[in-house]
Amino acid sequence: MAGNPEQHAPTDQFGGGSQVPRDAQELLLGGPPRYTRAQAAERAGVSVERADRLWRSLGFAAPGDAEVVFTDADVDALRTVTGLHDAGVGDVNMELALTRAVAQAMARLTEWQVEMLREMVAARMTDSGDADALAEAGLAAAAAVLPGVERLQRYVWRRHLLAAGDRLLATATQPSEPAPLAVGFADIVGFTSLSRGLTEARLAEFLEAFEDSAASVVTERGGRVIKTVGDEVMFVADTAGAAADIGLGLADRISALDGRPDLRVGLAYGPVLRRLGDVYGTVVNLASRLTSVARPGTVLVDRELALALGEDPDYRVTKLRRVSVRGFAHLQPWLLRRPEHERD
Repeated sequence: MAGNPEQHAPTDQFGGGSQVPRDAQELLLGGPPRYTRAQAAERAGVSVERADRLWRSLGFAAPGDAEVVFTDADVDALRTVTGLHDAGVGDVNMELALTRAVAQAMARLTEWQVEMLREMVAARMTDSGDADALAEAGLAAAAAVLPGVERLQRYVWRRHLLAAGDRLLATATQPSEPAPLAVGFADIVGFTSLSRGLTEARLAEFLEAFEDSAASVVTERGGRVIKTVGDEVMFVADTAGAAADIGLGLADRISALDGRPDLRVGLAYGPVLRRLGDVYGTVVNLASRLTSVARPGTVLVDRELALALGEDPDYRVTKLRRVSVRGFAHLQPWLLRRPEHERD
């Protein structure tokens, strides 16, 4: 090992020039920074190159050679990830894919948690402009809630792991083999104009209500939210019937939100590649294109989903005129409605 790991003072966190106080860093990382990148790699028993690839897959830039930013927890994490590979759980590519997938999910979650913590602390302080007092109060609040949040995250992860395992066992496909799935997109019509007329606080409230309502509709009807990006939600369902119920339910529920925005929904059904919590393939692109050509307040489906619904008395599908969109020169949309809307 080159030099004493205690010789260098920490200068920044993962090369980013951290503004977080030292005691807060130690609280979150379980101890003070002790090692340079080379020292951390050596203690974990891996090459610096391999360690750097893992840091980058976690979303962090590798620090300079002399910077002491790594803790015992970082070394332990390196050993854990490489230990999975050495035990035969996938190859190096799977190792990087695993860390990248976890990092992307956690990055979004922690951004929200930090913002929530800041707002909570600021609301309780009489002088939220005092940066030192705000930081001190934030540290105290983090110390109080961190153990509970960790337990909750572990519980939610295990519950979702069980649910994902059930879905995997219910299919006869290989992990890399596309499986039949219904994919849907729903986006808010005129969101740009709507957002211009709202304050930042009201826009945040609206987006929270949209995400909450969309997630409720999808999960209540047996689907799963893949991701929400601003004014659009992407979801999947195992059957055409569940997807149809979700699409129509979203159109109804979202239109009842404050501001009464219209929603347009596109659904498609067929073989889909699942990878790292996301879905890929022609069916995904088809659902997206159907969404883009749907009229406000309507749900469009592709031919396969219309056929899969068959004679289901809960739904009616009407063939519309073919359209040309990017990637699909003669796209055949079908309008999905409930029977009671046939006279509209």
